[in-house]
Amino acid sequence: MLIRGGNTSEQVTNSMKDLYALKKPNAVMYKRKNIVRPFDDESSLEFFSEKSDASLFVFGSHSKKRPHNLTIGRMYDMHVLDMVELGIEKFQPLSSFAVAKCPTGTKPCLVFTGEPFEHDHEYKRLKNMFIDLFRGPVVENIRLAGLEHVIMFAAVDGKILLRSYKILLKKSGTRTPRIELEEMGPSFDFALRRTKLASDDLFKLARKQPKEIKIKKTKNVSQDAFGTKLGRIHMEKQDLSELQTRKMRGLKRQKPERNASKISSDNKKAKFKSEEN
Repeated sequence: MLIRGGNTSEQVTNSMKDLYALKKPNAVMYKRKNIVRPFDDESSLEFFSEKSDASLFVFGSHSKKRPHNLTIGRMYDMHVLDMVELGIEKFQPLSSFAVAKCPTGTKPCLVFTGEPFEHDHEYKRLKNMFIDLFRGPVVENIRLAGLEHVIMFAAVDGKILLRSYKILLKKSGTRTPRIELEEMGPSFDFALRRTKLASDDLFKLARKQPKEIKIKKTKNVSQDAFGTKLGRIHMEKQDLSELQTRKMRGLKRQKPERNASKISSDNKKAKFKSEEN
């Protein structure tokens, strides 16, 4: 969900439009302004979450105290789990990059760089939130030509940089192509402002998957893409020489054929006896 606050700047509005373009068709954007204060009252966000059946949200607002503000959060059991408030210090929209864009619905490759994402508790939780927000549908395999989009997050000097690139596959003279990155936007420079993180116990509970979702692997039993159950049976090697086939009248030889074959066999036997004598 992308929700506009009661007061938003042009920069916040354009940034939310670009985020919506990256998330389509798995996103919904509310065009009307909504007077919501996420860190003071969470009931409005929970109402929108239940209405849209969405567990992730981006809330845009603007004020003198917190200019150009984006709040990213997620839900658990229709209640706010954690939120992070980011200030937009620098922004370049998609339209400012005169290059070809990735098709709608492309699954991006996410790259994180910077020590805070590995050691700082708030940055580690923010990294996990970015993964939930941008990863798209979960797939088991992906072809090389399907890698078209890269989103890079860098934690540098207390800022969080978001860059979006289009992957270009060039000829390299070998089987593996040469990779080039072309920035296609949007581009953000964020400043971390406020956070409201869930406790470790609640976060662990939210990550727990029900047993019904986990598929138990049964030996020699699998399912295809249509959900049809397939089984593999191991049998001993059969002796096909004793296999009884079906007798059909159409495969039987006619009488003249049998008589001709009998005469030819008798002639061969007679010829063989004469040669012996």
